[in-house]
Amino acid sequence: MVPTSLKHQWKEEIARFTTRTVEVTEGFLPRRTAPYNRSSFFIITNYDVVHRDLKAIRAWRPDLIILDEAQRIKNWKTRTAQTIKQLASDYAIVLTGTPLENRLEELHSLVEFVDRFHLGPRFQFLAEHQHVDDNGRVIGYRNLSHIAQTLKPILLRRTKKEVLKHLPERLEKQLFLGMTPEQRTYHEDNRETVTRIVAKWRRMGFLPEKEQRILMIALQNMRMSCNSTYLLDPTTEHSTKPDEFMALIQEILEQPEAKVVVFSQWVRTLELLAKRLKARRYQFVLFHGRIPGKQRPRLLQTFREDPACRIFLSTDAGGVGLNLQHATAVCNMDLPWNPAV
Repeated sequence: MVPTSLKHQWKEEIARFTTRTVEVTEGFLPRRTAPYNRSSFFIITNYDVVHRDLKAIRAWRPDLIILDEAQRIKNWKTRTAQTIKQLASDYAIVLTGTPLENRLEELHSLVEFVDRFHLGPRFQFLAEHQHVDDNGRVIGYRNLSHIAQTLKPILLRRTKKEVLKHLPERLEKQLFLGMTPEQRTYHEDNRETVTRIVAKWRRMGFLPEKEQRILMIALQNMRMSCNSTYLLDPTTEHSTKPDEFMALIQEILEQPEAKVVVFSQWVRTLELLAKRLKARRYQFVLFHGRIPGKQRPRLLQTFREDPACRIFLSTDAGGVGLNLQHATAVCNMDLPWNPAV
């Protein structure tokens, strides 16, 4: 099981290393579940449909289940995690490159799929390794070395230090740009909202759910305004980022073999870049979550194999597990809140 954007990549990788038959599940329920009635050795499906296809998968009863980007089940409370843990197989492999975010229950959830009893009951595991205050909030951890020893029989881990030896050296540049007056107006309006709500939060010690939502929206709007006013008001387009991006792209593409991956959290940022690239007659690929799964392999293949297509514009949909290592440069138009991303 993999994210939607990786289904066809897994099919290609399997074809590289084996002659076994492989099918990808796609389409509506009857068509999607048909592969489980045939004799394919590998069946590749995505997390989003497991709940609806559970009966067919359980009837097929695989000998081995592989979960790629398995952080999708780290929250044991979600429907996806609970559904997948209803599947039975003799063997299981869980793959993830996403660091745990300081929650031992996430680790427990991942390990639970590999071996339901390896870490014991969740409540007991957390009680043994967490310090909590009177309100139940986690304030510290203990005996973490014991967890490492317990996991040794089932864990294969590559640290960043080990991986870096196999990667080329990287040159990083950070470009700091000022906002236009129009951008700053949006930014300051939302900053005032944030300041007011945070002051109330500090004064009262809690926030109603409605004001939590308003706070998150205002913070998001502040981030979006840093890219362009177009993200908040499509009738305007005030920003310095897209033009600075074009100058950077021209410099990078002076190298004949260079290819560039460009990430932004928002499709509208990529639309601004796409408009400028079209005006300069640069060929590019635009990849985001609304693109149907069937079309995604073709876009990846175009970027990988077409010498004229040298730019890959992508939202977070391209940031999870895709093989994009044939690019020579990465440009982040905005940094995500979560540093692990």
